[in-house]
Amino acid sequence: MGCIGQTRCAAQEPGRPEQRETRVPDQPERGGIERLRVAIAMLTLVPGGMGGSETYARELTRGLAGSARIDATAHVASIGAGFSQGIPEHVVPAVTGGSGTADRLRTLAQATRHRRGIVGAMGTAEVVHYPFTAPVPRPPSGAAFVQSLLDVQHLDLPHLFSRAERLYRRHYYDAAARRADAVITISEFAKASIVARLGIDPGRITVAHLGVDAAAYSPHLGERSNFLFYPARGWAHKNHARLVEAVRLLRVDDPTLRLVLTGGGLESLGSLPDWVDVRGLVPLTELRELYRSAACLVFPSLYEGFGLPPLEAMASGCPVAASDAGSLPEVCGEAAVLFDAQDPAAIAAAVTEARRRSVELQQLGLAQARRFTWARCVAAHEDAYLAAARRTG
Repeated sequence: MGCIGQTRCAAQEPGRPEQRETRVPDQPERGGIERLRVAIAMLTLVPGGMGGSETYARELTRGLAGSARIDATAHVASIGAGFSQGIPEHVVPAVTGGSGTADRLRTLAQATRHRRGIVGAMGTAEVVHYPFTAPVPRPPSGAAFVQSLLDVQHLDLPHLFSRAERLYRRHYYDAAARRADAVITISEFAKASIVARLGIDPGRITVAHLGVDAAAYSPHLGERSNFLFYPARGWAHKNHARLVEAVRLLRVDDPTLRLVLTGGGLESLGSLPDWVDVRGLVPLTELRELYRSAACLVFPSLYEGFGLPPLEAMASGCPVAASDAGSLPEVCGEAAVLFDAQDPAAIAAAVTEARRRSVELQQLGLAQARRFTWARCVAAHEDAYLAAARRTG
């Protein structure tokens, strides 16, 4: 099979799957400093189906493309071809990928079967990082192993996960994190949970807050439309049912108020009132326009390792009412009205307050969003890679 783009193909060896390598222009040493060689292993990536973790991985590869300290190369299954932004990318056609349970099991089996070839393609990498948590395939001996563990929701809220999912995470999340030379997580809340649940040395855990590209959002500070907005997949912990009940309470005084939902898997919510607009997955331009025009972003999640939508809303000039659970108080600071997400009346009251304080929250929100940048997130990853390499060196 031929190569794609500006390429050079890996030589075929017994047991080694064909590799396709998309090249970017050569990246010489910068400032005379030798850069650490890092393999970004993303064979479990399913583009379009992984929510905020997908945004995180994409921005990470984009940021590492300009790194003065790290020479990064991405490794993806065939379904993930073209995902990486600006760094060389190895595509492994022998690993197909996919979102279903059978697809995931097939990915694990294929990656295990072809591990020698995949590891061989990583060449002289000194660090192997798994942004999507599961170390698939297991890293080569001699390279430092870095795992991203965005949260331990399966341990904090185990009733929301099937037995099969808990078993999978016990092996690919928990046991792997205990073996890792460094663990990267995305909030102080998540770090505290990892330490408490898994007993990992806090010194091996790096917090890399996610970012928002504030320049990509055009804040609207004028009159807003009469709808509430919630962008979230239809997962149980996203708490859609209580939000719908809260909006029902608000509609007693304002029957024209509507609720707009975006995200994948919303069909699992079942039948909804006719004043709920279910849009599913929407283009980025539509998402940003919803942020710009909504009366309020309401974020009633019961658990978040980070939670990007509140920051994206703030960058758009949208007032925010958010749950007081998980990392959300850490992310939102004083720029949102927080509420008890278990209580629909509390959600409704917070929305009313956020709308009343709209002008104040818009200014606070713009300042809060600017505190979280992808450049800082990437710099924290660079620090974690270097620390892991020192531990194994």
